[in-house]
Amino acid sequence: MKEMKAVSTCTDEAVAQDAGGRVLIVTSVAPERDAVLRGLQQHPQFDVIIGGVGVASAAARTARALTLAGSPHYRLVVCAGIGGGFPEQAEIGSLVVASDIIAADLGAETPEGFISLDELGFGSARIPVDAELVARATAALQAANLPARSGPVLTVATVTGSAATAAHMAVRIPGAAVEAMEGYGVATAAHEFGLPVLELRSISNAVGPRDRAAWRIQEALESLEAASAVLTEVL
Repeated sequence: MKEMKAVSTCTDEAVAQDAGGRVLIVTSVAPERDAVLRGLQQHPQFDVIIGGVGVASAAARTARALTLAGSPHYRLVVCAGIGGGFPEQAEIGSLVVASDIIAADLGAETPEGFISLDELGFGSARIPVDAELVARATAALQAANLPARSGPVLTVATVTGSAATAAHMAVRIPGAAVEAMEGYGVATAAHEFGLPVLELRSISNAVGPRDRAAWRIQEALESLEAASAVLTEVL
């Protein structure tokens, strides 16, 4: 597991002495990983890996990391990265801690509209998130004067590219704050290992028509870096 070895700063003895366990942070791409690492400043309790883009890769690589580490090496899994913010819910440069992690397009299309996995009776498109942990992380970010809130974070296989789709999604999932592509996969893997999960997103663009000129990726990465520094104090 090259990614974990590259960023781990603890010896095996130090890990063994840490009764609280470690925190695994999963990002999708290298720029997100690097931003998180800058914020963590080699904190000894955190490992950061690249999970890849999309729910399948994120789930597989998270599960692989947890399996290779062995139990109870980790006590918490965090999905961290940038994402699109829904208008009037999450502004560019702001931070959102997921109150709900939802696979928004996992279900079936019918003439009457979309039917979720839950409605189909084949499982759940929602992974539970510990409300106290969400509140604590959100409060810590706000106390550090970072623009942060909690709200539903949607995982999608196809990024929204039109105002109509964005509006439809906002109606179907009231309060939806962020759209990204990996959270549900990371959360599913963590859930299978009996571990709590947190998802943190920094907003780089508005959900809707794809206007790359309006994206603020560097600003979002800087916000993610600042948030990662706060995580060392609260997780």
